[in-house]
Amino acid sequence: MDTTRLTLDAAAEITRTGDLWLFRGRSAADHAIRVLTNAPVNHVGMAVVIDDLPPLMWHAELGKGLIDVWTGEHHRGVQLHDLRDAVTQWCGRYDQRAWLRQLDPEVDAGMEAAVLRTVARLDGTPFPSTAKLVGRWARGRVRSKAPAELTYCAEVVAATYQAMGLLDDRRPTNYYDPGTFWSGDGLDLELGARLGQEIPVVLPTP
Repeated sequence: MDTTRLTLDAAAEITRTGDLWLFRGRSAADHAIRVLTNAPVNHVGMAVVIDDLPPLMWHAELGKGLIDVWTGEHHRGVQLHDLRDAVTQWCGRYDQRAWLRQLDPEVDAGMEAAVLRTVARLDGTPFPSTAKLVGRWARGRVRSKAPAELTYCAEVVAATYQAMGLLDDRRPTNYYDPGTFWSGDGLDLELGARLGQEIPVVLPTP
């Protein structure tokens, strides 16, 4: 398989629980997030692929256009979406570029159970405004834990990785931003796990 770039269908076929999906957009809000956090990307989500379910995307966003498969409802904030639908929305409606980073080795049953417990705990948590998002992140950079009533995309991934045992808890979840999960940041994972290089994912031209 040519892994220099993948179609969405090909990427969805090989993605596994714990793989990261990263996005970079061109809107003013996307640009502001990248400038304030000094990050190359402005959004991150995590794949959840369990049993015979279709690949799912675990992330947080302001929109409520897609159905949350955990609750069966439309809502803003932390959500579990059909992965193909989520990537299509982020690359189409939100005009973003997408990349896949694969986690190695594959997660075990205990990690999958931790993912589902985290989904049950965090799903539906509201997404902060841009100002509050930056404030939460800034507090995290000085190791100050932010209140749990709000959360943003990188916090969701960090909390899930911590529950899986892949990240230690010496840093609060609000320490992390989307760029922390980009290869250039040197993220230290536990249990001998590592993340591969970013693979561009492309969608068919409408």
